[in-house]
Amino acid sequence: MSLLTSLIQASTRFQQAMDSRQAPAAKPDGEKPAATKQPEAAGNPGDDRFTPSGQSELDPGSLKARKLPLGQYKQTVAQDLSFVRETLQHKLAEYNLHPATALSVGKGENGDAVVEGKLPEELRERIEMDLNNNRGFREAFSRLSVSEPTLHFMDNALKLNQAYGVNNSLLDSLLSDNQQFNGLQDVIHRYDSLKRNANSGQFDFGNSAQRYAFNLNTRA
Repeated sequence: MSLLTSLIQASTRFQQAMDSRQAPAAKPDGEKPAATKQPEAAGNPGDDRFTPSGQSELDPGSLKARKLPLGQYKQTVAQDLSFVRETLQHKLAEYNLHPATALSVGKGENGDAVVEGKLPEELRERIEMDLNNNRGFREAFSRLSVSEPTLHFMDNALKLNQAYGVNNSLLDSLLSDNQQFNGLQDVIHRYDSLKRNANSGQFDFGNSAQRYAFNLNTRA
């Protein structure tokens, strides 16, 4: 009887051992999850459809232009503008002319101020002579004749750059990589020099190359 019991027990242990070996295959929950493949990005750097969302590199010329202290330039030029305007208004009052009388002051070939306007020739000549004898006016007008066109050009070029991303090669050529050398007088000097050599055809100055004139009570 003991032998039969031993055989039964041995058979039972053998069956249990077989069942335990088959358990991993029968119970998938006990298996280590297979690594899942991560989905690929919608666009890869080598893909033609890929468009980087980061900020694009700024052009060096654009960076130089955006550092210009344009507000300071305008304040400096505004002083001469105010002085020239007030001097002309005083001249109209001095000669009992209507304050809305239109005057245009430009530079003659010899550098003297040339006055034009709808007023008697005698008064026009007297005003012209007074202005040329006024040292303060001559100096302010001389500065204005180069600073205002330069400032007008820079202002327009920067507006186009900021609005449409259009870089102006002429503006880039006026600016130094060292901001220390981009003062108003520095830029004016370079701009005036390029205008004098405009016949080289390298740059197109458009209307800015025309002779300067200050207009009072009339559109430029």
